[in-house]
Amino acid sequence: MATRTNDPLVSFNFKVEIEGITVGDFAEVTGLGSTIESIDYREGGENTTVRKLPGKTTYSDIVLKRGTTKGDNTLYDWHREVVSGVVTLRSGSIIVTDRQGTEVLRYNFINAWPKEFKPADYNATASSVATESVTFAHEGLEIG
Repeated sequence: MATRTNDPLVSFNFKVEIEGITVGDFAEVTGLGSTIESIDYREGGENTTVRKLPGKTTYSDIVLKRGTTKGDNTLYDWHREVVSGVVTLRSGSIIVTDRQGTEVLRYNFINAWPKEFKPADYNATASSVATESVTFAHEGLEIG
């Protein structure tokens, strides 16, 4: 029986690297995308059709969510540097792996900085994992 080479990827096998260093186990990554502005253009003498031209490209913010852990403040410390006026741009990757842990897809983001850090909400009546999130602004996304 032949094996299928184009099976869909599972969405729960991924890791996050920034500047080549794995920065933690995340439960969720959202915001991998870009949008190109559409500019309407009317040509002289062409009264029935409006041309659509590509304009500027914008990139969605990337949001990483993970369970809060004791002792790993790497992303929070970077966010605090930005708050204090020291903006260090870093590039990184969201790496999708197969069930065996082999890399199958990589999203590279360019010139990122943490624009928002949200500690977990705590509730004495809940039994869920305390989840924190960090939001990155960035200047580009490539699939590699």
